[in-house]
Amino acid sequence: MDYDKLKGVIEGLLFISGDEGIDAKEISEITEVTEEEVIDLIEDMKADFRRAGRGIQIVEVAKAYQLTTLPEHVPYFERLATSPGQSTLSQAALETLAIVAYKQPLTRSEIEEIRGVKCEKALNTLLSKQLIREAGRAEGIGRPILYATTKEFLEHFGLRELGDLPEPPVNLDIEEARLEASALFGKAEEATND
Repeated sequence: MDYDKLKGVIEGLLFISGDEGIDAKEISEITEVTEEEVIDLIEDMKADFRRAGRGIQIVEVAKAYQLTTLPEHVPYFERLATSPGQSTLSQAALETLAIVAYKQPLTRSEIEEIRGVKCEKALNTLLSKQLIREAGRAEGIGRPILYATTKEFLEHFGLRELGDLPEPPVNLDIEEARLEASALFGKAEEATND
């Protein structure tokens, strides 16, 4: 694999790994180049990002590399996060919210088991928008946090109570669930934005 293509692959891996990051050893195993080459490539990418004036950077935290935004751009990100136009939810957040709404209270691992993917970012988004809340702790090892919807959830989606949620179809596959979530929550989003 040529040098530029390899840098592109590493950038993609860093992006996909999100907040958890990815270490040089794992990148090495995936790309089939040595750890030393990976580290050299990452250092080169850091310099490329700086030279190009990019809005992202590569940082190493606890021996894992992450893509992050530049600290000097934080005021802009804060404006974005608090702007009224940013009230829409991602598909992942909608799916997570639908699961919490229908199955509450439940833990993050239970949500992830249903969705088949990690949901930490979606949960944080829903918590920050006060659509879900921590509803106590589950019994068992580690006493994980239980999540449930909030009064704001009911208000946001125009529901008097959870019983007003439409009945979920039996044997619903994940694609149908996505369409259902988009249809239900998309209409409510439009109504609140009007």
